[in-house]
Amino acid sequence: MAEWLLGSGSVPIYNLMEDAATAEISRTQLWHWVHHPKGIVDDGRKVTLELFRNLMQEEMQKICKLVGDECFGDGKYNLAAQLFDQIISNDELDEFLTLRAYAHLD
Repeated sequence: MAEWLLGSGSVPIYNLMEDAATAEISRTQLWHWVHHPKGIVDDGRKVTLELFRNLMQEEMQKICKLVGDECFGDGKYNLAAQLFDQIISNDELDEFLTLRAYAHLD
């Protein structure tokens, strides 16, 4: 989502070309896991907003380490995380991932 906010329609991640459609699938699945009583991980834990936020924070640290502090600071990673959190924590499933992000495009 950070790359989308910067104007990239797709981005290579681990030698695969990913785009907003991939993010749509992921965010919809996450939203359902958080909001459905049977949303559990393999070890039996319920997928909660707290678990989601903890994992997102861990992933943000990994991204920062991967891209470097300067690139991370210049990018829109924190904005993307904030928007993603709003999308996942919303009581209603947003129609599209990108709708909240349009207001933040340059």
